[in-house]
This record gives sequence, structure tokens and C-alpha cells, in this order.
Amino acid sequence: MKLLKRFLKGELQEMQENGIRLETIGRTQKLPADTRKILLETIEKTASNKDMVLTLALSYGGRQEIADAIKKIATRIEDGGISANDISEQLISKFMYMSDMPDPDLLIRTSGEYRVSNFLLWQIAYTEIYVTPTLWPDFGKEEYLAAIQDFQKRERRFGACI
Repeated sequence: MKLLKRFLKGELQEMQENGIRLETIGRTQKLPADTRKILLETIEKTASNKDMVLTLALSYGGRQEIADAIKKIATRIEDGGISANDISEQLISKFMYMSDMPDPDLLIRTSGEYRVSNFLLWQIAYTEIYVTPTLWPDFGKEEYLAAIQDFQKRERRFGACI
């Protein structure tokens, strides 16, 4: 949490200068109070920035996200706002943490790992995955461009059979 607080304090000016809005996904209410305070202040200070969005996954798990979405849907059913027949993929997507953002097109997995590690389980259904043996701290511009070039060669079918 010290690293997160240092990042939020140290990068605020750069976020402001570059029009970066900070958002989060996850159960941020579980963060320590002092960390959560700085986080919320940074989110508030960058809220009007429009050039880019930086979304941090904090106290996040894909299974937790799906469970939280189901709880919200169940509450809406109990309140009479929706019926069980209204449940669809589109409705579920509206209750996910990043409901206002498109699903990722590309997931870059560093360290040679061939697993998604409980990350955006709902959203990555049709995401292309690029695996590199490069460790995250060493992942730079050249490796990023290689991932993009590999992605550009892919035929996206989004689950459709050919």
C-alpha cells in the first residue's frame, strides 16, 4: 500500500498534465483508510480529464467481480426492478465493474504465464492473448510493438465458426 500511495502522490501532476483520468475496479472499500483517502482524492482531482483513462485493479478478482454483479442483479430482482427473464449477457455486462468500457481486444501476459490469473474473466471471453517470456519490469516499447504486430495478424471471429 505504501507503493500505491507513493504512486498516487508522485504521478498526480503527470496525470493532470497529460489529461489522464484515474479509475479503479475492485473492492476498494477493503483498502486501508489512509490509502483509500488518497486514492479517492486522486480520482476526484482527475475526474474531468478526458484524454486517457488509467484503470487500476485494486483488491480485485474476476470471480469476485462476477459474484458482485450477481448480487446486484439479485437485489434488483428482489426490489422488482427486473425479472429473472430479463437476465442476459448484456444485462450482466451492465453490472460488471467496467460496464462503461469496451471489452479488451488484447491481453498481454508477461513472464511466460499461460493463465489469466482471475483477471477480467467475463470481459476477456473474446480477447486475443499474447504471451511473452519477458518479465513485466523488462517489458518495454519493443516488446509492446511486437505484441501489437502479432495482434494485427490475427483473424478475429468473436466466437463465430467459419
